[in-house]
Parts: sequence; structure tokens; C-alpha cells
Amino acid sequence: MHVHRIAAFTLNGRGGNPAGVVLAEALPDSIDMQALAAEVGYSETAFAARNEDGSWRVRYFAPESEVPFCGHATIALGAVLARVHGAGRYTLQLNDATITVEGFERDGEIGSVLDSPPTRSEPVSPELLAEALSLFGYEQADLALHMPVRRAHAGADHLIVPLNSRRALAALHYDLDAGRSFMLNHGFVTVAFVFGEGERHFHVRNAFASGGVLEDPATGAAAAAFAGMLRDLELMTPGEIVIIQGEDMGRPSRIEAEFTGELGSSIRVSGASSTISDE
Repeated sequence: MHVHRIAAFTLNGRGGNPAGVVLAEALPDSIDMQALAAEVGYSETAFAARNEDGSWRVRYFAPESEVPFCGHATIALGAVLARVHGAGRYTLQLNDATITVEGFERDGEIGSVLDSPPTRSEPVSPELLAEALSLFGYEQADLALHMPVRRAHAGADHLIVPLNSRRALAALHYDLDAGRSFMLNHGFVTVAFVFGEGERHFHVRNAFASGGVLEDPATGAAAAAFAGMLRDLELMTPGEIVIIQGEDMGRPSRIEAEFTGELGSSIRVSGASSTISDE
């Protein structure tokens, strides 16, 4: 199978999160897709095959598991579809939702915009919060006072943990095996730690142990879930937020998330991409 290797959510042409993209006549079986994703070694590889109605059937695999939705791999897929089939909007049929991605040329870079699955969020129990803080080396005093810790969903469940300083965000550390158990036991695809710098500008670090990855440099699905949480809790007026991720990994990434005031509605997530290799 031919694998396009794309960095999604790049910042000024650098950084971003590598993703594999496979365009196939028909999707391979799950075992083969899982094996190839493990061989590629990126946090996700997207597999896509065109349906008779012109839409694309898409599945996402991390090195150790299938995930229901992956934002950065969708942005990478949009870039590949634009290059291979032309700029435009494409309908994607996921396991549990139907979304769109648009690929286009912007200032010499390939840009993509996805419309996420619907959003929702809910509180977490004190016991779960205490377990998370212990696992990731934080205390209650590290949490932001104006924003709650929530389970947030936009195609997949993420634990959103707002912190009160950039220093606390930089201190993130945890054991991969313990993190994997925590995420799988509680149904989280990732755990996103967030620090707000200004009203609509955020720094994020994202633990992805459920997929066998210690940290993700850019996570579009978690960005959509976080933006939906802000909107649905009326913590943010409609508009755009900017998320900078991957700085602490040396892979700075920029994610833009735009939302309307309609509760639970899709989040528009956009970013630039660059080719790593196309062999």
C-alpha cells in the first residue's frame, strides 16, 4: 500500500504532527491496516476508499489501536485529496459519523478545513480527577479556577484539564503504561492539558497513551472537543480560537478552531500541511 506521509497543523512551514494517508480502491481488512499503522509509526494513519456516491470511507489507526476520529490525520487526508483529486470539499464516512474536509492551496501551502462530528461535554467525578492529577504529576493548586475539568467529545472522548500557568504545562510527565491503562479504563482517547494565554489563545499538551504514543504534537480532535466545551459551557463567545501545541516537543503546531453559537454543533478545524515524503 502506498503511504503519503504528511505533517499536519504546521506552523510557518515547520513542526506539525506527522500522519500517514493511504488512498485505496477498497479498505484493507482491520488486521492489515493496524499492522501498517504500527509500521508507519505515526500517531495515526488514515485509510480512505471512495464510495460509489463519491464520498470516502475513512478509518484511523494508531500504532496500537483504531480510533474513531483523528483531526490531524483528517487535515493530512484533505491535503492528499486536494493534491490527487483536486481542491474542494470531500464527504468522509467515519465509523460513527459523517463529516467533511476541504483541501486547498493557501500562500504556497496546502491548507485543510474539517467540520468535526457534533460536540458534547460532561463533568468528571472527584475520584477520576484525583487519579488523573496523581498520574500526570499535578495537584489541585495547578488547575485553572475559571474553567472546569471535563470529559469532552467531538467524535471521540478526551479529558480536558485546564492549568493555571505555562510553567505547570511544561512540567507534564507520566508513565506511558500507566497512562494507557488510565485512558483505556475510562474511555479517553487522549488527555489534553490546556493553558490560556489571552482570551482566545491557548497552549496545549496532549497525552495519547491509549494509542501507544506518549505525546501528540497536534491533536485536531481534542481541539474540536475543547472548542465545543468552551462554547457549550458559554465560556467563550462564537468565533475562533488558536491552539499552539507541540512546543515542548520541539514540533510547534498551530490549530485554528472556529465555532458558532449553536450548542453541540460541529467545530471547523483548520491548519496547514507539508509533505514529509510521498514514496
